[in-house]
Amino acid sequence: MGTMPKRGIMPLRAWLPSSGLVLVLCLPIASAGDRDPDGSRLRIEDAGLVVEVSPRLGGRMLHLSLPGAPNLLKVGDAVVAQPDPRVDAQADDIGYLGHQVWLGPQSQWWTHQQANPVRSEARAPWPPDPWLSYAATAIVVQAADRIALRGPPSPVSGVRMTHDYALPAGKPGTLVTTATMRNIRDTPVSWGLWFNSRLPADTRVYVPVAGDSDVRLRHDVDAGFDGLSGATEGGFFTLDLDTPAAGKQGRRGKVFIQPRAGWMAGFRGGQAFVIRFDLQPRDHIHPEHGQVELYLNWLPGDQAGSLLEMEVHGAYTTLAPDAEANAKETWIVRRYDGPDGRNAQLAFLATMLAAAGIDP
Repeated sequence: MGTMPKRGIMPLRAWLPSSGLVLVLCLPIASAGDRDPDGSRLRIEDAGLVVEVSPRLGGRMLHLSLPGAPNLLKVGDAVVAQPDPRVDAQADDIGYLGHQVWLGPQSQWWTHQQANPVRSEARAPWPPDPWLSYAATAIVVQAADRIALRGPPSPVSGVRMTHDYALPAGKPGTLVTTATMRNIRDTPVSWGLWFNSRLPADTRVYVPVAGDSDVRLRHDVDAGFDGLSGATEGGFFTLDLDTPAAGKQGRRGKVFIQPRAGWMAGFRGGQAFVIRFDLQPRDHIHPEHGQVELYLNWLPGDQAGSLLEMEVHGAYTTLAPDAEANAKETWIVRRYDGPDGRNAQLAFLATMLAAAGIDP
């Protein structure tokens, strides 16, 4: 694998501030309390899942949970504080967080455009494309069980993104989210779709792996941060929140993984979830990345300043003009009332996978 630019070196607090529309059915706009009186969220739900997405902020997902349960996603204060971001080639990242879709490889984010020549020349690995991250999207479908949003054409990445969120009939507690990129240029473009889900740092994650050779850890060590603590055991990789070394305030780094199966799982807040995806051969993923990546910025005792990212890369693809490619994730969420321990969680996970017909 290639070396990924160290996005993690940026202090977390810098980005975590204290063709026609078809309206199938208009629903009440969802809000958490009075946080979204302006209608910045749309909701779909069934007996087993509540999902909220923001058409105003790049089509990102801002809430996912069992009914009445805590949000599995981590959402930044900027969702309320900056609901109408400026979108241009000089814009920076804004810490809305939640679940969104980027493009890979990260090292090429600004190299295929002239809207910002300075970032192009510097091969800037940050910030993400503002048009994909938080430009307003058009509502293409809004139904009781599905939302589809279409983004604007991006002069930075050369694609237009469509986001689809659907609750499949007869499968409560299941969300299928599909991202589609279309080449808007008259020349080919090459990208891989990249799902990035931000969660609280104390989410316990399990990724199925064949062995240590399929896992690479990048430790973002500096004067304030220790590296990651994680291990492969019994066919699964997990991150551990071990106390950092003396004099260090937290742990930070990234894990690049070639999984042995097309899923990963997590536990938090009385909920267990599986994220299912199409397993790709190693050579279908850009060498800068792993198909699964985990990014951790953990500060013990500081939940607001901590973060976990669970990331999935789709195949790296060259698109002819006007061609499309898509990738999807299927989230399955269940209530979990068992102990916060590896053996109990893996036993529950085995049952959950078997019920969903997923190869462990």
